[in-house]
Amino acid sequence: MKNLDNFLSEGERFIPGNQIQLRLGLIALLLNRNVLIEDFPGMGKTTLVKYFARATGLEFQRIQFTSDLLPSDIVGVSIFHKETEKFIFKPGPIFGELILADELNRGTPKTQSALLQAMEEKQVTVDGITHPLPERFCLFATQNPRGQYGTYPLPESQLDRFLFKFSMGHLTKKEEIDLLVSGSRNELLEKMGPLLDRAQLNKYQADIKEVTVSSLLLEYLVEVLQVTRQTEDAFGLSPRAGLDLLEASRAWAMFEKRNFVIPDDIQAVFPYVAGHRMYSQHALASSLENLRAEEFIRQIPFIKEK
Repeated sequence: MKNLDNFLSEGERFIPGNQIQLRLGLIALLLNRNVLIEDFPGMGKTTLVKYFARATGLEFQRIQFTSDLLPSDIVGVSIFHKETEKFIFKPGPIFGELILADELNRGTPKTQSALLQAMEEKQVTVDGITHPLPERFCLFATQNPRGQYGTYPLPESQLDRFLFKFSMGHLTKKEEIDLLVSGSRNELLEKMGPLLDRAQLNKYQADIKEVTVSSLLLEYLVEVLQVTRQTEDAFGLSPRAGLDLLEASRAWAMFEKRNFVIPDDIQAVFPYVAGHRMYSQHALASSLENLRAEEFIRQIPFIKEK
C-alpha cells in the first residue's frame, strides 16, 4: 500500500484538490476499467490522465474526437499489400494500454460506437477479424458538459461501460494561488518517471479480488440495485452496474487498509458508479448526478440483522 499512497500523494502535486478523483482513477487503472471525466475546458482533465500515464509507464495513446473523426481512425484499417496480395491490418490508436479519448462527445454517434466493443470485450473486430487489445487496457474519456456547442450525448449503452464518472471541480483559493505561482504542470510531467510498474499493477489487482464481502453486504448491495429499479425518477441499474459496484467497493476497502468491505465502502463509490447511469437523460452536470446518487443511497438503510 505504500506505493499506492505515494502514487496518490505525488498526484496531489500535479493535480491539487482532487484526492477523490486521483483515487477513483487509480482504482480504474488497477481494475482495467474505463472512466468518464466531465467538466469545462481547462479544469485539468487531460492533466489528470497524463499523470496516470507518466506515473505508470503504460503505453499511452491519445485520440482527439472531432465531428469528422471516423471509426477507422480509432480501430485501424485493413490495407491491401500488393506483393503478398493479402490485406494487412494497420492498428489504430485504440491499441494502447492507457487511452485518452479526449472530448468524446464531440465525435458523432457512429464514431463513439467504435469504442463499445473495446470498452467491454477488450478487443475490436475489423472486416470480420477480431483483434485482441493489450492485456492491460484502460480508457479515460473526457467530455464537455452537455449542451455546449458541437456535442453529441453519449447513449446509455456506452455510459454503462464506464466504471466511474466524475468532474474535476474548482480549486480552493490557496490551491489556485499555488497553481498560479508554480505555473503549468506539463513541464513537471515530462520530467517524472513511473511510480508503479505493470507487475505492481497486477499484484494490486489480485489483492483487490482477495477483499472479502459478507453475505449480508451482498444482500444490501442487491437491495440497493432493486430499489433503483423501483424509483420513478431514475433509470434502474443493470447487473453490470452491480458487478461494477462490488468491484469498486472492494478496491475502496483496500485503499482504506481493510481486507473486507463495509457499508461505508459501497456508499463511498456508489455516486460515481451509479450517478451517470441513473440520471443520464436528466441533462444534469456530473457533480449533480453524483449528488443525487449520494442522496439516493443514504435513504437505503443497512440492516445488520433480520
